[in-house]
Formats: sequence, C-alpha cells, structure tokens
Amino acid sequence: MTAPSTFGLSSEARNLHWLLTNLVEEVPGIQSVAVVSSDGLLLLSSDPGRNEEARAKTPQSRGPRGSSADLATIVSGIGSLTIGAAKLMDSGAVKHTMVAMDEGSLFVMSISDGSLLGVHGSADCDMSVVAYHMALFVGRAGHVLTPELRSELRKSLEQESAGSAR
Repeated sequence: MTAPSTFGLSSEARNLHWLLTNLVEEVPGIQSVAVVSSDGLLLLSSDPGRNEEARAKTPQSRGPRGSSADLATIVSGIGSLTIGAAKLMDSGAVKHTMVAMDEGSLFVMSISDGSLLGVHGSADCDMSVVAYHMALFVGRAGHVLTPELRSELRKSLEQESAGSAR
C-alpha cells in the first residue's frame, strides 16, 4: 500500500490515516478500504492505485474496477439501501452490512453522523476478523470524525487528486 501524504494535516487527520493504514496492513484479506461521508463523498482511502499505472504494477490487487471512488460509491449505495430497509422495517439503526460473493466480500459499518467504513475483502478473508477490526477502527475514529475533520480530509483528497492529475 502506498500511504497518502499526511504533510500539513492536523494530528487527528494523521491519526485517522494511521488507523486506516494499520487496518489494511494488519488484517489478512483486506484489499481496499474507504471512509465515506454521509453525502457519499470519499474522505479516506487505502487505494494506492488510483491510476492504471499503479494498478498494472500490482495486478494481484483486485479492488473495484476503477478507483477508490468506485468503492466509495458502492459503500454509499449499500449504506443508503440498508438505512431505507431498516426504516421500512422499523428496526432501528443499521450497525453493519456484509455481502459475501464468490470472489470476495464487502463490509459496510456505520461510523458516526452517517459516515461509513467500507472494506473490500478477498474471498478467503476471515469475515469475523475483518468485522472485529472494523469495529475497533469505528470505535477509535468515530469520536474524532467531526464536521471540521471531514472537511479537512475531503480537501486533502481533492488536493491529492489534483496533484496526481498533473
């Protein structure tokens, strides 16, 4: 994984980057991670290859076809769908969603204020281990993910994207 630059970020933002990097590196089977705001915007991502050149160097990395934005879109859509289902069923708040597929898994967990943590796992990942570590991340990140920090993370991603487009 190629860590994004954390130069110039607040200590809270650097801590979230560290937590995300640690999640990906320490939990076997995690392929990609995205933190998404309540309005579906990507805030934080583990995706090292937002471009085809990086993806060509690491073909074993089988994340969503395009980029971290694809995982963010998927996570946001599943989050919205499950929240709607919970309302229709009058079943309270959605805590987490797991989708098991032939070639992988998708996990979506609520963080705070509608923000979501999404993880794309390999087919052979241990779902209970991934879910446990996601819960640890949410417990550590949830109280610091303030509106100000979400704005800082979003601006950081925009600057990173603008820099890589050059």
